[in-house]
Amino acid sequence: MYQIRKDDLSSEPTRALLALHLAGMHANSPPEAVFALDLSGLQVPEVTVWSAWQGDRIASIGALKMLSAEQAEIKSMRTHPNFLRQGAGAAVLATIIATARERSLKRLSLETGSGPSFDAALTLYRRHGFANGPAFGGYEASAFNQFLHLEL
Repeated sequence: MYQIRKDDLSSEPTRALLALHLAGMHANSPPEAVFALDLSGLQVPEVTVWSAWQGDRIASIGALKMLSAEQAEIKSMRTHPNFLRQGAGAAVLATIIATARERSLKRLSLETGSGPSFDAALTLYRRHGFANGPAFGGYEASAFNQFLHLEL
């Protein structure tokens, strides 16, 4: 249904979806709890970005940021509003998990927020086996953010 491809972030649809993601994070999170990567943060060697497409329409994006030889973080997961609840985010997440396994990682982690704006994403992650756990990397726990992990 979706074509999943590595994304170099050069296309206008990808950049527009990333801008929508950043705007959503700022609108639904306290300023000190926005850890979304901007374009330059996603264009570093330790980050791989994928996008899901239906024809020439972008449906979803997501990224894998290597933290160590054994752990990586999921970043910048966002589904275009026209594709919500149609499997686009799940397709990108499945690609990220498969890549993590191919790279012989032991754990995938992510940081996200709390509240209604984050419920759909949390449901998706938990459906794929992620469970709440402690802060990781340079994050500090707060009343707003939460951390999920998938043991591989």
